[in-house]
Order: sequence, then C-alpha cells, then structure tokens
Amino acid sequence: MESVIRVVPRDDFALELWFSTGEHRLFDARPYLEKGAFRRLQDIALFKKAFVALDTVCWPDNLDIAPETLYDSSASF
Repeated sequence: MESVIRVVPRDDFALELWFSTGEHRLFDARPYLEKGAFRRLQDIALFKKAFVALDTVCWPDNLDIAPETLYDSSASF
C-alpha cells in the first residue's frame, strides 16, 4: 500500500502529495467537497490545515481520506 509522506494543500482545493513510492501526484478534492463530513472542507482555511498522519492526509476533528483513494484518484505530475 502507498503511504502519504508529504502533503501541500493548494488554493484550488487540490492536494500535492508525495508517496512512499517516491511519486509526486495531484489529487483534486473538489468532487469530495459535496459529500458528508467533507463539506466542512469547503472552508479553504480548514482545507489548508491538511497534515500527514497514519500514512494519509488528515484534518482537524478526525477527518481523513484513505491513502488508496488519494493514490487511485490522483494524477502524476
């Protein structure tokens, strides 16, 4: 399984991701911002608080996205 080792949240609601495989990928989070708990991430200030923990991207209040989703739904740079 690919693990996220670094994340940089961008102003366009995308995440620049670096994986344990050495890959640098871009994940567009916009399609997820209309779903359930992820609606909170429409607040760009909260979105930009993304951090890496437990091999994936997390936000305050126990919000995270599975690393498999991040990898499978992202594109290589």
